Amino acid sequence: MSDTPPPPDVEAVATANQRFYDAHEERDLDAMRAIWLHSDRAVCVHPGWPILRAWASVEESWRRIFSGPGRSQFILTNVAIDVAGGAAWVTLEENLVDRGDTNAIAATNIFVRTADDGWKLVAHHGSPVMVS
Repeated sequence: MSDTPPPPDVEAVATANQRFYDAHEERDLDAMRAIWLHSDRAVCVHPGWPILRAWASVEESWRRIFSGPGRSQFILTNVAIDVAGGAAWVTLEENLVDRGDTNAIAATNIFVRTADDGWKLVAHHGSPVMVS
């Protein structure tokens, strides 16, 4: 294992990615709004949901999720971050603890670098992991 710190872009993307999960756990719509790119390019696939395209649809999905019952906690594992120019992608396993149950979700989060606000989430895709 190397003691070399990660490049600054990787650190910034890791921070942005953590802010996404913090907003989710805290059910904080304002924090969720702050992490996403407000654009027609925004795409979100929640496990079991159809594809949501454009920020208005994505925002409404978070409003519905946050107004529902229960609280969620994420234990993030198997995290990998790659950066290429103005795009970055994070692949990971979301171990979702909800109402005493734990479910694994394979997720990909795609970020774009913006001139004003740094790294913004433009796509989130979560797929349930089947347990045999």
